[in-house]
Amino acid sequence: QVQLVESGGGLVQAGGSLRLSCAASGDTICISAMGWYRQAPGKERELVAAITSGGSTYYADSVKGRFTISRDNAKNTVYLQMNSLKPEDTAVYYCNAVCPGKKYWGQGTQVTVSS
Repeated sequence: QVQLVESGGGLVQAGGSLRLSCAASGDTICISAMGWYRQAPGKERELVAAITSGGSTYYADSVKGRFTISRDNAKNTVYLQMNSLKPEDTAVYYCNAVCPGKKYWGQGTQVTVSS
């Protein structure tokens, strides 16, 4: 089992920045990739960014150039630096960890961007 605890959400004005953190504990040795998803009211959960254990990254087109995902393997923590935030980035952000045959989720953290 893997436990994920997110932090760093909040309220920010458009153009501002936030950094989300996700600390993993438990059977972290199985994790091959971690990522951030988000879900806005009335919309499906979508993948925002992901990073593999080897450091390869993926970004959704909507956040490229504004968000940066990084990972501290020693701390089993993944970060999402979000810059130039827009009101449409408002959502609950969920951390995700992928292990063979399993996916784990954090509890979610609210990000609200005011215009």
